[in-house]
Amino acid sequence: MTVSCDEGTAVRGAAEVSVRWPGAARGGGREETTREMADVLFASFARSDQRRKGEQYLRGMLSTPGRKSIRNIAAHVKGAATEQSLHHFISSSTWDWRPVRQALAGLLTRIGPPEAWVVHPMPIPKAGDLSVGVDQGFDPCLGAFRGQRAFGVWYGSRTLNSPVNWRLFLSGSWVQDPVRRRQAEIPEGIREETLEECAATAALDVLSSWDVPSRPVVLNTHIAHAAATMGRFTAAGVPVIARIDGTARLTVHDPALPGRGSAPTPAGLIAAAAMRLRRGVEWADEPGAYRESRGTLTAAVRVGAEGGGRSGADPYRGELLLLGEWDGAGHAPQALWVTNMTSAPAPALLRLTRLGGRACRDLAAAGEDVGLKDFEGRSFNGWHRHITLASAAHAVAALSGPRSVSGGRGPRSA
Repeated sequence: MTVSCDEGTAVRGAAEVSVRWPGAARGGGREETTREMADVLFASFARSDQRRKGEQYLRGMLSTPGRKSIRNIAAHVKGAATEQSLHHFISSSTWDWRPVRQALAGLLTRIGPPEAWVVHPMPIPKAGDLSVGVDQGFDPCLGAFRGQRAFGVWYGSRTLNSPVNWRLFLSGSWVQDPVRRRQAEIPEGIREETLEECAATAALDVLSSWDVPSRPVVLNTHIAHAAATMGRFTAAGVPVIARIDGTARLTVHDPALPGRGSAPTPAGLIAAAAMRLRRGVEWADEPGAYRESRGTLTAAVRVGAEGGGRSGADPYRGELLLLGEWDGAGHAPQALWVTNMTSAPAPALLRLTRLGGRACRDLAAAGEDVGLKDFEGRSFNGWHRHITLASAAHAVAALSGPRSVSGGRGPRSA
């Protein structure tokens, strides 16, 4: 099955988004926005004391200077006596973080539908090895590092970007070790997966079981197994565009290129062969409007993918589109993308990929201010509860306007 997506489907939604939550629109600013956000997000909590602690923690994420650890939040909010209470609320309480995330996504989509759901990686360097998921890893930006790796699913538009779901990557050293599983309270159903599978599952969980608008997914993380990953999304009926490694092997289906129907070829070499097909494109702010330009150069090539993955899903056997993007006249593309939206024009696809860059910038800026990387505990559920409330704080900041919560940030240890 090929997922078809016209230009309108690929870019619709962003023009409808208003970035002001009702409280902020009435002049209440961050205070009223926070209160209204808490009323929506914590409605699923069974007890009033949980709702109070949820709002307390949310406010602490927004106002505590420096690192948003439980200790620092407690000291800033009410002092040492609050630390034990907040620690229990995050690490040992019974509240489920999943309905809170769904409520956050529902709130944002009621303000306006997203243009896409963006999956973006978040490496979290750690000096120690007690925090759940810590392992030796590699990040394209950081290089080799020790820490946690997670994937966020972001509500993405040209005016508002905020994470709504997270999946923490757990290597075999965690899921196959009964002692580490017990100490970190890793749920029984969590099994070993690749980074690529982790990223895809984070998005598919949202689109398969949450009440959110159907929009394309932008996988802003490099994939190597196009057949397996595209197969999962296409089987679910989800349009997707993903960054792809230049070494990933594809078969040429495009009659405009030599080697059609031959053995699988690295995506980078296919893009190099397609350089004569490059065209300049520029997209306007209004959906559906674009014109040729001498700025970004792009070439789209019809390809196929072969080979499955460990997920057990049937590999994608239909046609895909390989999109190469060049800044100028150089031979090496600055980015390679592969998509199952084979009927979408290149400008519409490139517009979607830019949402990945916006998520990256928001993570580097506001994400630091609200403590997305600051959980210092050991437990799996504690990490998820903390990052859920940090995501809510991120949404408050995005909806009500930025406000500095500056403070020094020393090295992480847990």
